[in-house]
Amino acid sequence: MSGVRRVIIHGHFYQPPREYPWSGIVEAEPSASPDHDWNARVTRECYAPLAAIPIGEGHDPPRLNAYNFLSADVGPTLLDWMEREAPAIYEAMLRGDRAGKERVGHGNAIAAPYHHIILPLCTRRDKTTEVRWGIADFRRRFGRAPEGMWLPETAVDDETMDVLAQEGIAFTVLAPHQVRQPPAHGYPGLVRTGGGRRIAVFAYDGPLSHEVAFGVLTRDAAAWAKALHKSEPRSVVAIATDGETFGHHHHFADLALGALLYDLGRRRSLRLTNFAAVLADHPPTHELELVAPSSWSCSHGVERWRADCGCRLVATTQQRWRAPLRAAVDWLLAEVHARYERDGAALPGGPWAWRDAIGATGPLPDGADAGRLEEMERAALGALTSCGWFFDDFAGLEGRQVLRYAARAIALAGPDASRLEAGFLAQLDGAASNDKAAGSAQRFYRSRIKPEVPA
Repeated sequence: MSGVRRVIIHGHFYQPPREYPWSGIVEAEPSASPDHDWNARVTRECYAPLAAIPIGEGHDPPRLNAYNFLSADVGPTLLDWMEREAPAIYEAMLRGDRAGKERVGHGNAIAAPYHHIILPLCTRRDKTTEVRWGIADFRRRFGRAPEGMWLPETAVDDETMDVLAQEGIAFTVLAPHQVRQPPAHGYPGLVRTGGGRRIAVFAYDGPLSHEVAFGVLTRDAAAWAKALHKSEPRSVVAIATDGETFGHHHHFADLALGALLYDLGRRRSLRLTNFAAVLADHPPTHELELVAPSSWSCSHGVERWRADCGCRLVATTQQRWRAPLRAAVDWLLAEVHARYERDGAALPGGPWAWRDAIGATGPLPDGADAGRLEEMERAALGALTSCGWFFDDFAGLEGRQVLRYAARAIALAGPDASRLEAGFLAQLDGAASNDKAAGSAQRFYRSRIKPEVPA
């Protein structure tokens, strides 16, 4: 067994939050037709098929639950929706974590911060809250403490790593370009943070992950297995990609994945495992230097979420709107936090400890004002969701959702609401859409978002 190559296939499962902030209900999204909304469509195309991939031919072939073998993180906001709307698939994911524990001694799932927020662009206090909320959500669902945590867009800086280590996270996963001189053979490295803490880092295989996400390997399980065999004996081959690759981004890729997983289960030279199991066998000794701030989806660090850096989907679009939208949301967040700290001074343990303890989805505290303050904070943090900046325009579904969260936070600000809305709108005027009909973000807010706010 000395020549065995260990294989990790990690799926980052996530969808932008879609719920109407005042009701928690996802409204119909015509662009997702024939499904009611994009959560439902991606579930039909990807999440559900992965739970029951047919293996072999015939009228009723045996089915394989891919979650039993995949390393995975699932965005907590997506899990919240799945728990309500797709409980059978939700349970399949939970079973997959337990199956990993039975097979290799460690669960397959790793945690994620509660919202899909670019943590290097946040204050330490907001980083800590997001990580703590993610850990609490993971504990509730999976019944154990998470060993690892996936960072949204793998966006990292030293303070983010220090917060992870502070909260007991043993490892994270980064793209190879995010560390200098990663260890050989795919083993984890060690990062010492500026705060004096230690955390392990896995750098996934960049070329192979790219071929899975954007190349031809998801069409040919045999070619995929052959590519894995090209790695050195006794190495760890870690592939990381969006979980939606398998069936949504690439139709029928779930079938190729299923065939590969079945094939790997019969081979002696390739062994499926997960990051936590490898870390237990190979504690890191090689020290790493971070390239920070950095992410896996922006070659300019984390500029995609605050600047017109050139990262976009359509070459003819401009993203000059990103900077003023980011400035407006950051301004609003600071104002909301100041209001929360002032009005929540009497909360048990103080406002910030109380915010961490109540969690992202926990029951609201007794007392109308305490509940209002917590909901205001939840909405304000939701307005940082990265999807609002990732795509080419704020007038799409994702940017609209960011503005909805901002409107929800403003509405809950009590006597400050009018002042906050005026200040927010003044900054939005500098954000111009690629769609002339949408105009500026200020105009879009007034015409599309403000009418949605309950009176």
